[in-house]
Amino acid sequence: MADFLRLFQVGAGEGTLLVLLKEGLLALLIVALFWGLSLLVKYLLTRWGPRFTAITRTDLDDRILARITPSLSLLVLFAGLYLAVRSLPLPATVHTGAAGTLFIINIFIVTTIGYRSLHELLEWYGGRMAEQGRDGLDRQLLPLAEKLGTLFLVITALMITLKHFGYDILSFVTALGIGSLAIGMAAKDTLAQLISGFTLMLDRPFRIGDRIQLTGGQVGDVTDIGLRSTRIRTMDNMLLVIPNSDLCNTMVVNQAFPDFRVRGRINVGVGYDSDPEQVKRLLVATAGEVDQVLVDPAPESYLVSFGESALNMTLFFWVAEYATLFQITDKVNTLIIRRFRENGIMIPFPVRTVIMDKD
Repeated sequence: MADFLRLFQVGAGEGTLLVLLKEGLLALLIVALFWGLSLLVKYLLTRWGPRFTAITRTDLDDRILARITPSLSLLVLFAGLYLAVRSLPLPATVHTGAAGTLFIINIFIVTTIGYRSLHELLEWYGGRMAEQGRDGLDRQLLPLAEKLGTLFLVITALMITLKHFGYDILSFVTALGIGSLAIGMAAKDTLAQLISGFTLMLDRPFRIGDRIQLTGGQVGDVTDIGLRSTRIRTMDNMLLVIPNSDLCNTMVVNQAFPDFRVRGRINVGVGYDSDPEQVKRLLVATAGEVDQVLVDPAPESYLVSFGESALNMTLFFWVAEYATLFQITDKVNTLIIRRFRENGIMIPFPVRTVIMDKD
């Protein structure tokens, strides 16, 4: 009886060893298979992928394919390692640690693929906007979009990892929501500024470099559009920092839109003994003598009102750059005085006629 039990134990041990060898060979077969698949994926994406992406008009798919090809082949290899470890009859602690480590590596690779695809997409879109002259939005909005996209990928990867290890995702999401609500209540003014900043970046009433005029009369060039405030450099070289919510809720005059041309206006009074038609022709001809005044649209002059001591005339003219309006207006004003003196046209002083009653 003892000899029979001894033979049974030896046979059982040999059977267990045989099972272990079979499972070990199966794991090696899985690793070899997925290693070959990774090489095949890399070959197909490197040799045949560009042929398919060449069909499209843009180079976005080419750029994404070049960035994610190494990560995809690596993902296939580590997926095989993960399945091979799962198939081995290892102790529970070793099995959980090894499989969990490989699972985290796979999640990291997938997150890297998502990040690289997002980065190439935003880079391509930024290049398109720069070609269209919208590089201001490229500098302001795209870095923020990349950060938000990266944050979303990281949170998603963290939630999948926690779910894999048996943690309660619902409690994590609830805690995250309660924390976000508390932060939102404590920083509601800051969030209002951030939302206004998003509105300015998307609606784009003005761009960096545009000259705008505020309701208070301040005129300046936009130097930066931030998430909380917008910075404007005035004509006196002073920096105005204006909260974005104020800009969203007020009227702003953009002098650089739809183009850089701007109309100049000069008001002048002439004596009542002057011929209005002669004065209008002289004003138009005088504006035409200045090289920076545009021929199209042509200068125009009008008799706008009858003053107490003068005929009020107005000259309109156009310049190509709004930044040069003051200098060109000075040239036109100086030339108007010279031409009026040459043609005997007087700019009268205010006159009061006083009638004295003898009584």
